[in-house]
Amino acid sequence: MKPLERIRVIELGAFIAGPFATRILADFGAEVIKVESPNGDPIRSWGLSQDGGDSYWSRVQMRNKRSIAIDLHQEAGREVVRKLIRSADVVIENFKPGTLEKWNLSHDEMTALNPRLIVTSVTGYGQTGPYRERPGFGNIAESMGGLRAVTGFRDRPPVRVGLSIGDSLAALYAVIGTLMALFHRDVRDERAGQVVDVALYESVFSLMEGLLPEYVHEGSIRERQGNTLKAAAPSNVYPTLDEKWLAIGANSDTLFQKLMRLMNRDDLAADPALCDNPGRVANVDRLDAAISEWTKQHTCEKLVHALAEAGIPGGPIYDMADIYADPHFRAREMFVSVSGQNGKELVMPGIVPKLTQTPGGIAWAGPDCGADTHAIMGQLGYSDEQIDELDKLGAIRCAVSQTHPAS
Repeated sequence: MKPLERIRVIELGAFIAGPFATRILADFGAEVIKVESPNGDPIRSWGLSQDGGDSYWSRVQMRNKRSIAIDLHQEAGREVVRKLIRSADVVIENFKPGTLEKWNLSHDEMTALNPRLIVTSVTGYGQTGPYRERPGFGNIAESMGGLRAVTGFRDRPPVRVGLSIGDSLAALYAVIGTLMALFHRDVRDERAGQVVDVALYESVFSLMEGLLPEYVHEGSIRERQGNTLKAAAPSNVYPTLDEKWLAIGANSDTLFQKLMRLMNRDDLAADPALCDNPGRVANVDRLDAAISEWTKQHTCEKLVHALAEAGIPGGPIYDMADIYADPHFRAREMFVSVSGQNGKELVMPGIVPKLTQTPGGIAWAGPDCGADTHAIMGQLGYSDEQIDELDKLGAIRCAVSQTHPAS
């Protein structure tokens, strides 16, 4: 039995943060019903696709979920959502503040329908404050939350991480908040639900280490510094003989001594200027130059093994081809094959985290838009005639195909 079985989650929203949060809950057994526009979540068209269908990303993001397609601009569609809410444990939504209120589906109205309901809201700036009504995406959150200011090189423009890291961070906080609210409601037997308010910019800001007190109390503003760490050294990426890149983290006194012995640089190991971390930070350019000269004499694979044998953290910079060829990823079941579009095999990332007694799992890839509309509405008490009528009105969409096992 998975840990979240018998927990029903309604997903309202689109794109990344909210749907990523519900994907994690679905991986661990929650029944997730994705409410999407009859036109489908826009992520269905983001990136490459299998045979011209929905994107690979969407099939991963929507895995283990059921899809019901509803036009929330129509009252008949909103009434279907209200019926879903009455039977739900959790609603996760990522609409801009004010949108649900326009549709008479505010947080208060939802909890009035179901007092035990937990509403987890993911927005750019949160439910309060002067910016609450501003639209917010992950890249804006990464900028305002402080991440972009410290990412990249000082003499170049700020750089974005190559993935939607701001949205993903917010999704993780949404999962944490939802689980805490479920614990409070069910384990402590408080019975009542609550609202979990997650802001994208705050999710990014929460990772800013000691930057806030450093500024307030010391007037220090950390700037972009490339691949080095301002607080500890040596820790960087270094070139190898076979034109690859290797990350090495030897930023403690013991690890530094081990690395210098491995490099046959007893002179640096005995240098009083490098005997402690402040000294190494002050001399980081000299240190990195010496390490680079050493790494350029050896292949990446040889260096990885040598560092591991010496007990020094080090690893190659992988692209996806490297990851897919790595035996450790495979041993940890991080590549999972499921039946995708038209029954074709679809490989997607495995489950994180690993639970020994109640592990998660992937039962099916993301369904077609509206694949479960008819079945879910039947469970809500709608007759076939009523479903057909709402379909004709455009209030719902019933997809012809079913891409996962019948629920």
